[in-house]
Amino acid sequence: MKTTTRALAAIAAAALLATGCGSAPEVAEEPEETSTATEPAGEATTDEATEATDADYLACQVTDTGGVDDRSFNQTAYKGLQDAESQLGIEIQVLESQSEADFEPNINQFVSQGCDLIVTVGFLLGEATEGAAQANPDTDFAIVDFAYETEYDNLLGLTFETDQAAFLAGYVAAATTETGTVGTYGGINIPPVTIFMDGFLAGVRYHNQEKGTEVEVLGWDGTDGLFTGDFSSQDKGRQTTDQLLQAGADIIMPVAGPVGLGSAAAIEEAGRGKLIWVDTDGFESASQFSELMLTSVMKNMDVAVFTAIERGVNGEFEGGVYSGTLENDGVGLAPFHDFEDEVPQETKDELEKLREGIISGEISVKPADYS
Repeated sequence: MKTTTRALAAIAAAALLATGCGSAPEVAEEPEETSTATEPAGEATTDEATEATDADYLACQVTDTGGVDDRSFNQTAYKGLQDAESQLGIEIQVLESQSEADFEPNINQFVSQGCDLIVTVGFLLGEATEGAAQANPDTDFAIVDFAYETEYDNLLGLTFETDQAAFLAGYVAAATTETGTVGTYGGINIPPVTIFMDGFLAGVRYHNQEKGTEVEVLGWDGTDGLFTGDFSSQDKGRQTTDQLLQAGADIIMPVAGPVGLGSAAAIEEAGRGKLIWVDTDGFESASQFSELMLTSVMKNMDVAVFTAIERGVNGEFEGGVYSGTLENDGVGLAPFHDFEDEVPQETKDELEKLREGIISGEISVKPADYS
C-alpha cells in the first residue's frame, strides 16, 4: 500500500499551505446518497467478495465536467467507489472537473496523494489518463468509456456495448409512439454518446422492417445529428427538446448527462411526450420527472468500477479492456415503471427474444444493416 507516500504528500501539502506557495484543487464534498438505476445486476456482496477490509487502500475518482451528482455516468461510477468503501472497507476520494483543463491537474493531484487506483470517468479524459499511467507505472488506473490500442499493465478501460440495450429502447419507442416520430440527441459527438444513438436508431429501423411501420427518428441518421456541445447546459437540452417536440416527436432519448434534465423540463411544460433516460434508471435517479420516464438504457458502471477496485485490493488488478454487454449484465433496459400497462405484452415478449438474438449475434444492432 501507499500509506507512507500519502503521509509524505500530506506533509508536503501542509507545508505549501503554511508558506502560501499555492494550493491544490479542492476535493469535492461527497454527494448525498442517491438512487441510481435499479439494484445493479451482479453487484458483489461481502459474502462473494473480499471479506477482509483494507482501510489502507485508497481509490480515487476524477469526474468529467458533469459532476459527481449528474444523475448519470459520473454519479454511477462514483457509486462503485461508495460500494467499495462500504463493502471492502477502503478509503475513497473524488475530484470534480469544472472543465477539460482540470483533467490533468486533478489526476496528478491524486497521484501525488498516493492513490492506489485512480478512476477517470469519460472519453474526454482518455489522453490525460494514458499519459498519467505511462508516467506512473506503480499506480493503477481505470477509465470509463475508453479503450486503448496499446495495452498497459496498470490501465484498464471500462467500455460498454450500450447500443445493445439502446436497440431494445428504440424498439419499444417504435412500438409505443403515437405520432410515428421519435427523437434523440447527444451532448458531444463522441463514440460513447453516438453508440447509444446508433442502437436506438437500429431498434426503430428493425421494428419498421419487422412490423411494416414507418416510425421516423429525428436527431440522428447514423452519421450526423443533434448535439448540444456539452454535458452541462440544461437550457440547451430544453431548447433541443422543444425543437424535437415541435417536429412531432413524442418519445425522446437525450444522451447528454444532466443536460437531459432540460429535456424533462421541456416535456413537462409542453404537457406531452415521454423520455428514455440513459446510464441510470431515470425513474429513480431523476425522480422528480419519474412520471415522464418510459424506460432507461442502463450502463452498469458501478459494478465495473467496484470490480476493478476489488481486484486492486486483492492484488489482482490487470490492465486491458472490460466490455459490458447484455450477456454479462454490463448494460440493460430498465423497467417501464408507471408505463408498465402501456407497453403491450406482445412487445415485452418480443424484447426477450430480441435480447437473446443480440447476445447470440443473430440480430445486428448497427443501423446501417437496416434500410
